Amino acid sequence: MAAVRRADATWAGNLPAGNGTVSAISSGAFNALPTTWASRIESSDGRTSPEELLAAAHASCFSMSLGNELFKRGFLAERLAVTANVTLDMTEAGRRVISSALIVSGIVPGIDATTFAEIAEVAKNGCPISNALKGNVALSVEPTLEA
Repeated sequence: MAAVRRADATWAGNLPAGNGTVSAISSGAFNALPTTWASRIESSDGRTSPEELLAAAHASCFSMSLGNELFKRGFLAERLAVTANVTLDMTEAGRRVISSALIVSGIVPGIDATTFAEIAEVAKNGCPISNALKGNVALSVEPTLEA
């Protein structure tokens, strides 16, 4: 069964001086978060951006994927802390999201660093958000196992 989630956005004005909002309609988790062009390419100043929302989606998706991959191999994560750094840059084709770099730190009893890194790579490749980005955006994962 397909899962459909809804978010709504508004925008008023031109790109440099305009502003808008984004809301999570399906969950109601956030409403009318402010967005501006400046929040994308300069300082966020309390506003979000599509790239920040993409980073949040990728970090969340990957954390679930990694927890699942670990469990399938007999490991139970006590804690996985994931950061996703999404980069928007100017390219010959215009501004593009060029990368999403995942950084994960984990407390996983009974696993060694090499196995953790191997499973993190599998999880990166299996995460639905990674798969949506694959082929368009450089993806990487930097795993660290906490003692």
